Amino acid sequence: MIELVVFDLDNVIMDGEAIDEIGKIANVKDQIAEITEKAMQGEVDFETSIKERVKLLEGVSVDEIKELRDQIPLMKGAEETIKDLKDSGYKVIIISGSFDIIADPLKEKLGVDDIFVNSLTEEDGKLTGEVTGDLVSKSKLDVLNNYLEDKDIKLENCVAIGDGANDISILKAAGLGIAFNAKPAVKEIADVVVDGKDLSKVLPVIKDNAKDEDEFVLADTPEGVKQQKIDKEEEISAIVDEREHFNRVAKEQRKIRDELNAELKVNLNKAIEYRDERNRINKEVEDEKKLRNNANKELRNLEWSSGKKDKVKIENKIKKIDKIIETRVLDIKKENQLVKNANDLRKQLMDIHEDDKIKEQAKELKKQSEEHHKNVIELSEKAQEAHEQMLHYFKKTDEIRAAADEAHQAFIDARKSASAKHEEFKKVLSQIHVINKKLGTSKPKRRNSNKKQIAPKRNSEEKEKAENIFDKFKHGKKLSTEELLLLQKYDIS
Repeated sequence: MIELVVFDLDNVIMDGEAIDEIGKIANVKDQIAEITEKAMQGEVDFETSIKERVKLLEGVSVDEIKELRDQIPLMKGAEETIKDLKDSGYKVIIISGSFDIIADPLKEKLGVDDIFVNSLTEEDGKLTGEVTGDLVSKSKLDVLNNYLEDKDIKLENCVAIGDGANDISILKAAGLGIAFNAKPAVKEIADVVVDGKDLSKVLPVIKDNAKDEDEFVLADTPEGVKQQKIDKEEEISAIVDEREHFNRVAKEQRKIRDELNAELKVNLNKAIEYRDERNRINKEVEDEKKLRNNANKELRNLEWSSGKKDKVKIENKIKKIDKIIETRVLDIKKENQLVKNANDLRKQLMDIHEDDKIKEQAKELKKQSEEHHKNVIELSEKAQEAHEQMLHYFKKTDEIRAAADEAHQAFIDARKSASAKHEEFKKVLSQIHVINKKLGTSKPKRRNSNKKQIAPKRNSEEKEKAENIFDKFKHGKKLSTEELLLLQKYDIS
C-alpha cells in the first residue's frame, strides 16, 4: 500500500536546475552545466560534482540568490499534483541535491511534509564555495531509509519520482519508481517512464498502482510467489483473449451500424424526395383549381351579359304561371288572364336572341374549366401516390434507425466491456510487476560504464519495441511477461 511519495526538486518540482541558474550570477553557467550534465548522466559521482560546482559559486551574494529563487518557475502541474496526493492521504517529501536557500520556501507553499536538501555555507552574506548536508556524501536512498525508519514506513510502500543519476538508488528500491523527463540511464531502471513537462501525468500512474497493490497480496513463500506468477500470466492471457473478443464484437457492430446509417440516409433522402414531389404537385393542383375557378367565374359573367339572364327570368315566370294554372281552382276569367300572360311571356322569350360570339366564348371557357378540373383530378391522384411513397420511406427510415440505434448500443456495450477488460489487463499487469519485483526480475540490469555512450539509442529502441508490442497486443496476439512489463514501463496503453 502506497503511503509516501518522494519527489526530486530540480527539473521535477521546479522547471529548472537551481545550481545552473545560480551559476548565471557568477558567470560560470557553462562550466556548471557541463558538470551537472555529467552528474545527471552518471559519468561522475554526485559528491564530486556537487563540490566542484559549488566551489565555482564562491562570492555569490545570498540576496541575489533569493531574488533568483522567486524567478525559477514550478513545473506545470506541480502544485495540483502535490495537493491531490495530500488530499488522498499520502505523505509527500522532497529529497534533492539542491539547496535549502532554494527549497525551504516550497515546504510551506506546496504543503509537503518534509524537505531534505544540502546547505550552501555563507559568510558576510556571500557564499564560501562550500556545501554541507547528508546528500553530499550519502545517497538519496540513505536519506530516505532514515526517514522511513523514523516514520515506520516500508520502502515498498513508497513511490519515487526523479530524473537524474542520483535518483537511481531510490527509483530502483522504491515500490514504484517513475522516471520523469529523465536521462536514458534513469529510464532504463524505472518502473514507469513519464515524458512531457506536466507533473500531473504521474497521478494516474500512482493511483492505478496504489489501487492494484491494495487489492493484491503476495504469497508468503517463494514457491507461492512463483505459482502466483504462473497463475497471473494465465489470467492476463485470458483477459487479452476476452478483450479482443469484445473488440471484434465492437468492430462488427460498428460496421453494421455504419451500413444501416448509410441505408437510413438513402431512405431518408427518398422520403424527402417524395415529400418535395408531393408538395410540388399540390402546388400545381392549387394552380389548376385557381384556373378552373377563374374560368367558371368568367363563364357565369359571360352568360348573364349575353341575355341569358333575361331569358332565365322569363322562363321562371312562365313555369310559375303554369304551376298556378295546374294546381289551383280558378274562375274562368282569372285562368284566361294567366294563360294570356304566359303566352305574352313566351312571345317575349322568342324575341330574345343570344350573341353567337359570346356563345363561342362561353363554350371555350367551359372547355377550359373542364380541362383544368381534369388536371386537378389527375394531379391530386399523383400527389396522393407521392404522399403514400413518402410515408413508406419514412416508416422504413424509422425501422432502420431503430436497428442502427440497437447496433450502436451493442457497439457501446462491447467497447465498455473491452475497456473493462483493458483495466483488468492493467491491474493484472501491475500485479505481475509486483511479483517480478519480489522475485527480483522486474528491472533490467544496470549497464556497464563502457556502454553508457549508447544509452540514448538503446532507450529509444526499447521504447519503439514497446510501441510495436502494443500494436501486436491491439491485434489480439498473446504477449510474454517480458513484453507486458515493457508495456507497463513506458506506460503505453
